Amino acid sequence: MRALGWLYLALMFAFIFLPVAVLVIFSFQDGRLPVPPFNGPSLRWYADVLGDRRLMSGLGNSLLVASLSSLLALILGFLAAQGLARYRLPGTLLMRAVLVAPLTVSYLIIALGLLALFNRAGLGLSLWTAGIGHVVINLPLCFSILYASMGEHQRAAEQAARDLGAGEVQVLALITAPMLAPAMLAAYFLAFTFSWDEFIIAYLLTRFDVTLPVEIWSLLRSGLTPRANAIGSLVFLVSVGVLIVMQPTVFRRARP
Repeated sequence: MRALGWLYLALMFAFIFLPVAVLVIFSFQDGRLPVPPFNGPSLRWYADVLGDRRLMSGLGNSLLVASLSSLLALILGFLAAQGLARYRLPGTLLMRAVLVAPLTVSYLIIALGLLALFNRAGLGLSLWTAGIGHVVINLPLCFSILYASMGEHQRAAEQAARDLGAGEVQVLALITAPMLAPAMLAAYFLAFTFSWDEFIIAYLLTRFDVTLPVEIWSLLRSGLTPRANAIGSLVFLVSVGVLIVMQPTVFRRARP
């Protein structure tokens, strides 16, 4: 049974990571097609990608949108979780359901709704509108993580701070936020990852300045090449980098 367990684990990891391994391997292909036989290794496609202004601009746009939209979603999710967890308000269950509802809705539906709203309001499509869309899809995630992390020990610490004369802003900044730091970091990094990889909302809510997934889509329309593999490998590298940062900052802090 133990051998079968190890076999199952190996097959599971192969199923998950084999497509990524193929993507990375053929990004070093020296030829023009990312198909066997492998001819390389070569860094020509990485040099080509890093020298492409459009792709590098899309990379910068993705980092900007992901970092700012994730931060805003975290702040709004934190305030909403604090309000609904600490205060008894009329319709609390309904408000919680409305906050998490976007998690159950297709990104395409959300993007179409926001597109109609922005057109109605006369707002031009840009990175800002894409960022608003990413806040919409990531705020419920941040709220759910933070709301589930709020316990009675935090409530007691907050009440003790109020009894000692601390104001509400001081309680949030000096008591609640530090106690929720691992959950807040986890929420931010997850929101960043989802925003970084998101395509549909970025495609529909941008016009001239676009994010990296939209640039990759434009690249794939002309056919599959090792160049697409190279940029895909760079995207994967950023995602792995986020996980490496999460390991010491989130998981180890949450363990005690």
